[in-house]
Amino acid sequence: MRASDLIDQHCSIARPASLLGDRWTLVILRQAFSRTRRFEDFQAQLGISRSLLADRLGKLVDAGILRREPYKDAVRTREEYRLTEKGLDLYPVLMALREWGDMHMAPEGAPIVVSHRACGGEIHARLTCNRCGEEVGPRGAEVAVGPGLKQPA
Repeated sequence: MRASDLIDQHCSIARPASLLGDRWTLVILRQAFSRTRRFEDFQAQLGISRSLLADRLGKLVDAGILRREPYKDAVRTREEYRLTEKGLDLYPVLMALREWGDMHMAPEGAPIVVSHRACGGEIHARLTCNRCGEEVGPRGAEVAVGPGLKQPA
């Protein structure tokens, strides 16, 4: 199976992986959440080729995760990239990935700390039950067929 075939699976992990599974896409999103908006700034901060960056930004725009927004510089009107609501909904995903990386791939400690602007406390990704509010890990979770799974006829 090719990676592009993941989009056709009836799986809410495989489908996003088909779009977000590329390493450059994830670091572009990291930069977007760090308020990077302009093509030249993405390129300078990431060291990515112009063609690869244009391709990944285009895919994120096509998927509705980023939107192009015009701005005027001293010479002409250009476009910058802004997260959409759909893109902002990826924040917990990236924070969970960052936290996992801090725990398992940063032996010298977390390279950055993300804190709550209002009180200064550290932000952590947690999964909680929508009914009782209890934190739930993999041992406390149960998987069942959902309405979007196509059953064989």
